[in-house]
Amino acid sequence: MSVLQIKQSLSRLSAKEQREIQVYLHQLRRRTPAWKKATAKRIAEVKAGKFTTIEQMEELYRRD
Repeated sequence: MSVLQIKQSLSRLSAKEQREIQVYLHQLRRRTPAWKKATAKRIAEVKAGKFTTIEQMEELYRRD
């Protein structure tokens, strides 16, 4: 089955079925070594205090 055939099949699914496919693909992506490495890096940065607080974001994007 080609990628085009898969896309065509997916477009014929109901919204609920398409959502189930989205969830499945997201779960597959979360199992990759690259995703795990990137997530571990982000967690380490947060633990080291390298993150933006909500207050900082509000200040940054405040519209006067």
